[in-house]
Order: sequence, then structure tokens, then C-alpha cells
Amino acid sequence: MLVCNTGITYHDRDKSTPGYTLYARTQTKDVYLIDMDGNVVKQWETGGGSTHFVELMPNGNLWVCERAADAPNVLAGPGGRMCEYDWDGNLIWEHEDLLQHHDARRLGNGGAAYIAWDHLDDEVAKQIKGGVPGSERDGGMLNEVIREVDAGGNLVWEWSNTELDFDKYPLHRNATRAIYGHCNTLDVLPDGNYLLSFKVLNLLVILERGTGKLLWEYQDDSLGGQHDVQMLESGNILVFANGAYATDIHYSTVREIDPDTNETVWTYKAKRNAVSFFSPHISGCQRLDSGNTLICEGGKGAIFEVTPDCDVVWEYVSPYWGPHPVFGEINFMFRARRYAADSPQIRNRV
Repeated sequence: MLVCNTGITYHDRDKSTPGYTLYARTQTKDVYLIDMDGNVVKQWETGGGSTHFVELMPNGNLWVCERAADAPNVLAGPGGRMCEYDWDGNLIWEHEDLLQHHDARRLGNGGAAYIAWDHLDDEVAKQIKGGVPGSERDGGMLNEVIREVDAGGNLVWEWSNTELDFDKYPLHRNATRAIYGHCNTLDVLPDGNYLLSFKVLNLLVILERGTGKLLWEYQDDSLGGQHDVQMLESGNILVFANGAYATDIHYSTVREIDPDTNETVWTYKAKRNAVSFFSPHISGCQRLDSGNTLICEGGKGAIFEVTPDCDVVWEYVSPYWGPHPVFGEINFMFRARRYAADSPQIRNRV
């Protein structure tokens, strides 16, 4: 039995960034908004379980990727239903695509952009190199598509990662041959293009919306099955590098990358005992207005805030546990986001 402290485990009030933190525990319908003392100030119950990406929209509504009842039986990140709820939990908009997974973003035109699986032709699958031999899934290999729908749910644009160079980007040697790509993040950039993370390729790309051209690409096996890639206001790229494919000791880092040079300009890793910070899956990060960074160590159900000097100034461990079909009792969380009290998402609502 795992025994650990939960709730707020550390708080430096002088150096932390005030606000409210949003997260959801996977395998449930529950979404929590907590204050800096770990108190739940708002809770939503969504229409579907296994909630993944959640965020508050500028109008205060809740955007959720949740699992549809008929979603395919794929262990990694199944979803199928994207919903917008108002502050009181009333359903405002939804779109169902049973092959959607992990991530989706509401668009300003009333539609949504999201990641979905597609069934890969057997002959095409044979061209994909790497991965663990014999680890193909029943029913054939899947690949990834990026889909965009309008407010009525009509498909208006689609891109397939079969347009990637299979020789240049093979599956990592430790990855199963179930899915080519395992895309886990879609970030919509200010110019409308898409920043994507392909976990089992250890690959980040900026995809030009419309043409499907790769405007930027970054591949590094030391990312170790990365998550939650995003562009900062500076134009740099922030990413949670899980470190799951390390050749020796496994530990996670959060990295800031200059896309002009592909050089890492800032890294967070644990100052004492590097392996004490390690989540082999899920997880995320967020650069706060203060310059601090919020980190979600998803596999441990932990959220903590660090300064630019990598000092921890706030830490919270989720007290909400529940069963997982493979891993037993878990308090996993996919990502977390913090909002200032005077932000459009929170102002006059809490």
C-alpha cells in the first residue's frame, strides 16, 4: 500500500504565484479548481469518464476532452468527446469523434481542432521502421490525423502524419508498433498553425495549417516520450520531457527550447536526486506570468511550481485516488493549469 502526504506539502508564499489551479484526475468525471491552500473552490462533473485535457476558456467556460461510451479500447489516451460547459456545468457545445484522443482546442470560429487516430493500411504499416517486433495491435496499426471541424461539427480540414518521412522518423525502439506517432499535444499558435508532439517519435513539429507543410521540427530521443509542448510569448518552446526512453537512469525534465537554434535555454530537473522527479507518461508544464513554471508530474498526481533558479516554491499532491484497469489505485492527472484571480477565466467567479 502506498502511503504519502497529499494536499499542499510545501508553500513559500513570498515566491509562489497566486491563483487557482485546474486539473482532472484520469478515469473519472471530476474536474477540480483549487486555491493556493489546496481547497477545492469549484468542482465540475463532466458527461464522460477518463478526462484528459481540461482548460478554462476566457469566458469562464470549461473545455474538456472526455471519454465517449463507445470509444475504442486503446489504453493510451482514449477520448471521443469534446465538450464546452458553462461555469455552472451546463453543456454548451459538443462534438463526438470516437477516434479523438488526448487533446483538442476550441477555436475562435466556434469549431474545434483535435487529434484523432486513423486506421493505417497494412502495406503502409510495413514501411514503418522501429518499435518492438511483434507488438502490433489486433485490428492493425493506427496512425494520427489532425482534424478541424466548424461550429456545426463539419470536417473542414485534415492532415495525416503518413506525410512524415518514415525513414527519417522511425518508432523508438522501445515503442509498441500499435500507433505511428502517438500524438499527445496540439497547441494552436497565434498564426493559426499547429504545434504538435509525437511521443513515440520523440518529435516536435510546427505544422502549417492548410498546406500541411512542416515549418519547424525538433527530434531528440532524450525527450523520452514528451508531453504538453507549447509556445511561449517569447516564441520559445516549452515542453515536459518525460525521460522514459533513457539509456541508463530515468528522470524527467522541463525544457525551454529556442526554435531558431534548437538550443535548450532553460531546464528544470530536481536539484537533489534527479530521479525524484520522474513521470514516465502524461504530465505537463506552464510558464506563469511571474516567470515561474508550473509543473504537473502526472504519474505521481503532483503539481508544483518552480522559480527560474529551479527552486520549488509550491507543491500539491492530489488526494483523489481511484481504480485503474492496469495500474491499480492511481491519482494520475494529465495536465494542470493555473489562472490568476483577476484573469478573464476567474474574475468575479470565485
